[in-house]
Amino acid sequence: MKISALRLYNVKRFANRGVAIEGIGDGVNVLCAANEFGKSTSFDALHALFFQPYSGRPSDVQRLRPYSGGNPLVEADITTAEGHFRLTKQYYGGCSARIIDLTTGRLVAQADEAENFINSLIKGGPAGPTGLLWVRQGVTGFEKRSRSEEENEKQARAGLLEAVQGEVETITGGRRMAEIIQAAGAALSELVTPTGKPKTGGRYDAAIKERDGLAAQEQKLSDEVAALREALDSRASSIRRLAELDNAEERKARKTATEAAQAKFDAAKAQREKLKTAEAELALVHDRSNTAAQELKAFRDALQRANELRDALRGAERSRDDAVSKRRTVAEAIEKAILDVATAEAAEQEARDLLSRLDAALKAREVASRLSERQARLEQAESIRQTLEASKAQLALLIIPPGAVDELQDIETEIATIRAREEAARPSVAIAYESASAGRVTMDGIPLVAGQERSYDVHAQLSVSGVGTITLRSNRPLPSDKRLDQAEAKRQTLLASMGITNLAAARRRQVRAQQVASDVRGLEGRLAVLAPEGLSQLQKDVATCGSVNAEALELKGDLAQVRATLEAAEQRRRETRLVWDKVHPLQTSAGDALVAAETTLASLRGQLAQVEASLGPEDEWGAHEHALSTSFANLKSKLADASALTDKLRAAATDLESLEAVLNRLSSVEEAIEREAGSLRETIAGLNVSIGLRSDDAVEEKWRETAEALSAANARVGAFEKEVAIQQRLVAALEAARSQARELYLRPVVGELKPLLGLLFDDVAITFDDKTVLPQTIRRNGQEEDVDRLSSGMREQLSVLTRLAFARLLARDNRPTPVILDDALVYSDDDRIEKMFDALHRQSKDQQIIVFSCRQRAFQKLGGNILQMTDWQP
Repeated sequence: MKISALRLYNVKRFANRGVAIEGIGDGVNVLCAANEFGKSTSFDALHALFFQPYSGRPSDVQRLRPYSGGNPLVEADITTAEGHFRLTKQYYGGCSARIIDLTTGRLVAQADEAENFINSLIKGGPAGPTGLLWVRQGVTGFEKRSRSEEENEKQARAGLLEAVQGEVETITGGRRMAEIIQAAGAALSELVTPTGKPKTGGRYDAAIKERDGLAAQEQKLSDEVAALREALDSRASSIRRLAELDNAEERKARKTATEAAQAKFDAAKAQREKLKTAEAELALVHDRSNTAAQELKAFRDALQRANELRDALRGAERSRDDAVSKRRTVAEAIEKAILDVATAEAAEQEARDLLSRLDAALKAREVASRLSERQARLEQAESIRQTLEASKAQLALLIIPPGAVDELQDIETEIATIRAREEAARPSVAIAYESASAGRVTMDGIPLVAGQERSYDVHAQLSVSGVGTITLRSNRPLPSDKRLDQAEAKRQTLLASMGITNLAAARRRQVRAQQVASDVRGLEGRLAVLAPEGLSQLQKDVATCGSVNAEALELKGDLAQVRATLEAAEQRRRETRLVWDKVHPLQTSAGDALVAAETTLASLRGQLAQVEASLGPEDEWGAHEHALSTSFANLKSKLADASALTDKLRAAATDLESLEAVLNRLSSVEEAIEREAGSLRETIAGLNVSIGLRSDDAVEEKWRETAEALSAANARVGAFEKEVAIQQRLVAALEAARSQARELYLRPVVGELKPLLGLLFDDVAITFDDKTVLPQTIRRNGQEEDVDRLSSGMREQLSVLTRLAFARLLARDNRPTPVILDDALVYSDDDRIEKMFDALHRQSKDQQIIVFSCRQRAFQKLGGNILQMTDWQP
């Protein structure tokens, strides 16, 4: 496969904009430009086109979308052995995938079939051999990554080597060893996971679960045996304690002490009530005395306030008269200024309207020129919309709620499980006849066949010829669980809600809905191209263009002369406005002064009226003051008498709280004893029931049987543990045998890498890690060094050279794939980078290489086919 062009629209920084890289040829192709030019964006878009499904939204697809939103579109032209094709994907709204044969213009595949076409090109996705040749900026392959990423790349490299190496004479390397290790691993994986834990659902896991279940059951029965013994001991101690509490003499003594305490408390309580009555009367007289004092003081304060308000009122009336005169003078000056401003503004508006109509005429002529083009687009969009609405209507009839089919499948499984459990729980009977008595036994009138189990629910009758009738009883209630009926009702409701009869019909309808949904997405994509802002907006644009006034198109005039007239009118308006600005504050201040004067006058009048109303008629002020003074003196005398009585009753009062505490203590003792006795009786009754039930269930016998079953289960688990250990040792031995043959195994990649290393170093040897299939150490100048201890530049160069070697192996396996480097040589010095350029050209003889870089000066020496990024509209 070779790439000949890349185009993208609305991707990352290219929001609502398209760019294209055309003319990508054989050999070395270079796109060298400044930072933020779009190189890494192009790399990410090309990577998503080949490795990200059009309908998904993983993080790599989300990063393609601009901050402003929209639907990223990526397109590439490729050449394979089968011909020339164009791959196109659109993500998010109207998501789609299409493959077009560029020779014939025929649509080869779309949607999921297009994804299958692309997967056949890359074989393995980003973790496959093809993904190894796409070097993202800052990634060498030697840095720490997740275990899954490292394992996927390791499998890809190992699979490639096994494919190009072919069979060897022994089974210690190549495909035969891989198949043996895979078979051993598969046998081991039936029992445990890669981390050595029991595999869920496997035989080993089932044995462990059975053992754990028996262990839990044995523990439960052991607890029940212990509980039975504890219940017997508890019942004996409770009977002894109840006999102590029911002693008649102690009960009589407690009752006598409680009655005496109650009598003392009642007497003290009556005395306390008398004291509370006296204190209430004292508080009432005290409140009335305070009220009388406050009324007397308030009356005298009001007399003084009335005299002060009369003096202030006379001064406020004089200030109000001065403010009225000043406001009249200011109003006359303002009226003249307003008239001048209105005249100037009318002249300015007339000139502005004329200028606006001339501008509107120019815009109307521009709108009319676009009308015919938009009308043609509208007609085509309307046709697509009608087809789209018909498809959506069909989809609405076919659509099935998300998860409904899975829910129906779960219900079917649940019904089958419930029925199987009910059948397994039913009791059964079987018979083995002697030859002389065969066929003489019937069960509920049906002959009982030898060796055949027959189940029954509540009871069954066995009729034995010449002997009699045997009645079998299960002695267990019929299952009250309604889960089966509920599950069947739920299934019927779900089928009725979807309008289907069974699960198969639901799945057929779901497949048809997916096909119609794919057609809808294609129509939506075409409609989005014709009307990017929506059909309604396109209709509005056409309607706006069609409503242009023909008279406006005919309006003529000198714009410069109209603008000069407008400027003169604006100058006149500003001059009159200055005069208005000078006199207007005077109106505000004069008005504020008048308002303040009126407010003060009204406030004083209101206050005076309020005070006079509270005092009453002026000729009664003296008599009212004397009456208030006399009432206050009488209340002071009553307050002294009430205070003396209260002090006398308080001195004679007893400690009611202490008497109440004694009574409460004695009552609580009696109540506590009664509660304890009642609780003991309930406890004894409950223990009797519990002991009886456990005795009938033969708990100790069941416990011993379960312990024996647990011992057998532990033996089975031990056997599985031994089997796992043997298989793990077998896999380790096979891996060790393959490691010993790593030189033969890694010979192809070492053979391809050796001449490339010779371009950089005079004498260097490299060894690979047989586990990761990555360079592990290099030997130069007689010294061996680990790869992870090398400089960043050296690791970067080894990464690129190793990928070039793998690319040559892919080509040898009839899978030529482009090598794409995104700023992959950022740490190389000037001398080394030129040698790396030689290595790229050496490998590009029959290999396509695409290089993105921001180092414009350094990569001038790379040569090759220079690429350019141009604007593109899909």
